[in-house]
Amino acid sequence: MNNITQQENQWQVSGDVLMDNANNIVNLSNSFAMPAELVIDFSAVTDVDTAALSLLMEWQRRALSSNCSLSFKHLPEDLNSLAELYGVATFISHNHN
Repeated sequence: MNNITQQENQWQVSGDVLMDNANNIVNLSNSFAMPAELVIDFSAVTDVDTAALSLLMEWQRRALSSNCSLSFKHLPEDLNSLAELYGVATFISHNHN
């Protein structure tokens, strides 16, 4: 099962984003085009661990190198809490839609 799909300028992440599948998700996303403005939607994500933070940071790095404006929406509360705990919340641009 793919945990990430692309539709125009939005990527949809779904299911669990955990240590055991995070590499697969990033590898799948590497085949996606990075448009000038990209939104990554987490509304269908069911569970996260610190590997999800690594994904966010990787996508941020890729967006910077591609001159892409990246934002995240519907981040799970657990992921926001982890970002706060690890002091990286300010590096993760997201909207609350």
